[in-house]
Amino acid sequence: MSEASPASGEPFDLQKLQQLFELMEKHDLSEVNLKNGPEHIRLRRGSSTVTVAAPAPTYLPAPAAPVASAPAAAAPAVATSAAPAAEAGLIDIKSPTVGTFYTSPTPEDPAFVNVGSTVGPQTVVCIIEAMKVFNQIPAEVSGTIAAVLVKNGDPVEYGQPLFRVRP
Repeated sequence: MSEASPASGEPFDLQKLQQLFELMEKHDLSEVNLKNGPEHIRLRRGSSTVTVAAPAPTYLPAPAAPVASAPAAAAPAVATSAAPAAEAGLIDIKSPTVGTFYTSPTPEDPAFVNVGSTVGPQTVVCIIEAMKVFNQIPAEVSGTIAAVLVKNGDPVEYGQPLFRVRP
């Protein structure tokens, strides 16, 4: 997900990278390439097929069509699975990125949350790892976890429901 090469050899400012990633999501950007003197940061979102060829990802006409058509093709399934959640008054916590879903910081640690756990907007509910960057995912809602929809170690897609929360 990220590639940076600080000239001084200092560790990456992960908080700065997280803020950049959140801005990318907010403005629906697939790639950001920043250069400030010797520091160079490049962030990309999406599948690896989009980021393989350097010229193609910057324009993005071809990847936009499959992304748009995939939800349209999956619309009945999404509507079917979202309908029971809406009927029951549940809110989905969705994946903000593509990656691997982890329920805890390490295999030995307990899960961040389980069914019945109370969460607030800042409560970390899981980690999604993409290209060796581990992103803590906050609940962004308040309530009680009603369902965990993904198994530990499973791959997840952008926008995929991970948890259902009863407000």
